[in-house]
Amino acid sequence: MMNDSDVSGWWLLLAAWLLAAIASISAIYIGEVLGQSPCVLCWFQRTSMFPLAVVLAVACFNSDLTVWRYALPLAVIGALFALSHSLLYAGVIPQSIQPCSATGPSCSGAGMTILGGLPLPYLAFAIFTAIIILLLLIRRRMLP
Repeated sequence: MMNDSDVSGWWLLLAAWLLAAIASISAIYIGEVLGQSPCVLCWFQRTSMFPLAVVLAVACFNSDLTVWRYALPLAVIGALFALSHSLLYAGVIPQSIQPCSATGPSCSGAGMTILGGLPLPYLAFAIFTAIIILLLLIRRRMLP
C-alpha cells in the first residue's frame, strides 16, 4: 500500500514518463513520417531519450520511485547534448565546430523547426529539463 508521498511521487513519475514517451514518439514521427533525417546531435539526444522512455515506463509499472538514481544521469546527458545543440542553433557556438558532416543534415538549418518555427533543439532541451525537475522532485520525496 502506497502512502500519500508515494502516490504524489508516482504521479510525478508518470508525468516524466509521458514527456519521455511523447518526445520519443515525436522523434520517430519526424524522422519516419515527415522524412526529416536527424543530425548528429539529434542522434545523441535520442540515445538518452529512447531508453529514458523505457526505464520510466518500467518504473511506473513497478511504482519504483528510486528510478531517479538511474534515470537522472540519462536525462542530464541528454540535456547537455540538447543544450549544446541549442547553443549551436542560436549561433553561440560557431559553425566551424559544428559536429555534422557536409553530407548529412545540418544541426542548425531551417529543417530544425516544427509547428511553424519552434526550434527542435530548444524543445528537446525544455523536455529534458522538465524530466530532470520531475526526477529531482521524486528524489526529494524519497529522501528523509
